[in-house]
Amino acid sequence: MATTEPLLAWEPPLIQPHRVGEINKFGRRPRDKNVTRVFDVDIEALKAKYGSPLFVTSEAKLRGNIRRIKRAFEVRYGNVSHGYSYKTNYISAICNILHQEGSLAEVVSAFEYEKARLLGVPGERIIFNGPNKGRAILERAIAEGAMINIDHLDELQLIEAVAKEQGRLATVSLRLNFETGFTEPWSRFGFNLESGQAHQAAKLAVLSPHIRLKGLHSHIGTFILEPRAYQEQVKIMCKFMRDLESREDVCIDTIDIGGGLPSRNALQGIYLPPEQVVPSISEYAEAICTTLTDETLYRSSTNRPLPKLVLESGRAVVDDAQSLIVTVAGTKRLPDGRQAAILDAGTNLLFTAYWYNHQVELVTPPRGPPEETVLYGPLCMNIDVVRSSVQLPPLQVGDTMVISPTGAYNNTQWMQFIEYRPNVVLVHEDGDVSVIREAENLQSMVAHDRLPDHLRRPEAVR
Repeated sequence: MATTEPLLAWEPPLIQPHRVGEINKFGRRPRDKNVTRVFDVDIEALKAKYGSPLFVTSEAKLRGNIRRIKRAFEVRYGNVSHGYSYKTNYISAICNILHQEGSLAEVVSAFEYEKARLLGVPGERIIFNGPNKGRAILERAIAEGAMINIDHLDELQLIEAVAKEQGRLATVSLRLNFETGFTEPWSRFGFNLESGQAHQAAKLAVLSPHIRLKGLHSHIGTFILEPRAYQEQVKIMCKFMRDLESREDVCIDTIDIGGGLPSRNALQGIYLPPEQVVPSISEYAEAICTTLTDETLYRSSTNRPLPKLVLESGRAVVDDAQSLIVTVAGTKRLPDGRQAAILDAGTNLLFTAYWYNHQVELVTPPRGPPEETVLYGPLCMNIDVVRSSVQLPPLQVGDTMVISPTGAYNNTQWMQFIEYRPNVVLVHEDGDVSVIREAENLQSMVAHDRLPDHLRRPEAVR
């Protein structure tokens, strides 16, 4: 007798140990539930309207993050400014949200400087870092009163020449590099302290009638997990400031400690979850502000004001304010038996997958117990791996996932390689959603191509 019941999809047998409630080698129990919303918006609705892959950014999260960071420092040290690191994520809407919250623009190239000005940031609210500042952009920055952090002697000489030509006094800080004992020195940037190079550069700047040396700057690394590293940085910078002011006719009024504050992302090679590894912003603020206060007490006897503290944080502000929606394009079994899936987004969009184990959450309801899974991107390159090992239930084509946090360095380091780059949307504080960067298409991709006349036809010329 024929049956009318639908056939069930065949699933291969799977044998795995039964470990109910046990912490596994991935550091925590695997998630056994799916998510349906990101930043309180329905994920499948976003995907249906804006496509996949899709970057989703939260305005409320951005504003909340920067307010929390600034508050943590301002309650401990009154004179504090935050410079938003454009290279972390320079989508215009993101930058202007942070400028509305009072952040300066911290830029490292002519492009970033010009973008900040285009967004309406005045020159005096721009911190200009980076080792490649050409004459043309320095002419503009000096004329507009930007704070320029000098990286090398050639740049110092160029700034002096431009300021002399303009009949202006260029406002500068000196970028320093040194050993803290906690991080690997970033000795390719700025002037080395231990070799005496920094003292030489400072003396040249002080003696120039066209330069006003008003600040010291350093950046000791990235994703710094030890607050004591910043304590040592501040001590070294303050000692140099005190020595400099005792030798030269100069008053330093700004101590800029750069960036490097971590987000709650999961660094590869660290098996504890981020919430156990990454200190709170308050711990960093306490270490930095207490040290700066202690190291500048002598100023009360010299009638010098306390220096302004400047932070240039990007990752801690924007990373967890963005997630990436992706879709499974194909599945397979690897020779070693592990499940694998090909996603519609890879390291072309998620460059930080090379050093983070991003959180992966399934939107589609799970169909079975989780197993070790490899997530590949769509690129024709073997290193296009989004997660080399993650616990996920059986997957099918069309399944939706959310990868997070993705806000730092992905919208700036992404590659136009093989695939188009997708839409980026912003969830407003009132829940509305708008596109803040349009997806690429063929027209936008060939807009900069130029074909010589003899190459306008693809067939061979005879």
